[in-house]
Amino acid sequence: MKKLNEAVDRFAYRHPRFGIPNLMKYIVAGNVVVYLLLRFSNWSAISFLEFTWNGLIHGELWRLITFIFVPNSSSVLMLILSLYFYYFIGNILEREWGTAKFTLYYISGMVLTILTGVITSLVTGYSASIAGAYYVNLSMFFAFAALYPDMQVLLLFIIPIKMKWLALADAALFAVDVFSAVFHMNLLGALLPIIALLNFLVYFWTDITDLVARQRGYSAHRHSHQTIQFRSAARKQEKKAREQGYHHKCEVCGRTDTDYPDLQFRYCSRCAGYHCFCEDHIFNHEHFKE
Repeated sequence: MKKLNEAVDRFAYRHPRFGIPNLMKYIVAGNVVVYLLLRFSNWSAISFLEFTWNGLIHGELWRLITFIFVPNSSSVLMLILSLYFYYFIGNILEREWGTAKFTLYYISGMVLTILTGVITSLVTGYSASIAGAYYVNLSMFFAFAALYPDMQVLLLFIIPIKMKWLALADAALFAVDVFSAVFHMNLLGALLPIIALLNFLVYFWTDITDLVARQRGYSAHRHSHQTIQFRSAARKQEKKAREQGYHHKCEVCGRTDTDYPDLQFRYCSRCAGYHCFCEDHIFNHEHFKE
């Protein structure tokens, strides 16, 4: 994964002119045109646009591209909302990544989708049919949420919600689709969400591994014996002070801040646990170990 991620960044850096500027504009426009054709005719009139294995082996190569223009919703409202949202996040991703990387992201999602259809057809013996780039677009949404997790959008143009929560809902939708497809023995339906997620992981593998490493380092630092948990230490010290009548007591000489109020006391960060020493022994003592 890491090598693929680095290869993508290297390709985008070396070929800045690769790609289609404003790619989402053309995809949205294509969806609108096909939807209008569908409204004034029937499915058979646009079925030649969807990807099918039988069509591909008969030389209908346009299906490798045209399937992304087939709308995934027959509702006008849902189509408008989804296309607007995909256009919005697509343009921001293109500005963030550059045209080359964004185009590559979308194309790789298409290629993985097509390969899934081909492999499913060969394994099952039935011609796989794919209409629309539903999961490719949803994986694009994952990418946007990963880059801008705290950005707020208006759900249905009314409810403000952060992108990270929408991404969790998106992940739950992926999981439901996979389990539903498995339950109905639909191999293609189970693989398409997984493949779309795989495309996302390739492009964000370095970011994910860096985040995991930072979280592990933070957790290790918090639980290290050299890290003083000040809140916990303060509570323990207050309880101890109430019981013993003093706040600080040197582990070496036994002097306390009650008996010697002008004496300074410190805690040693190299000792295991929380051990207090007076100013005469803070640098002159044997360290406590686990």
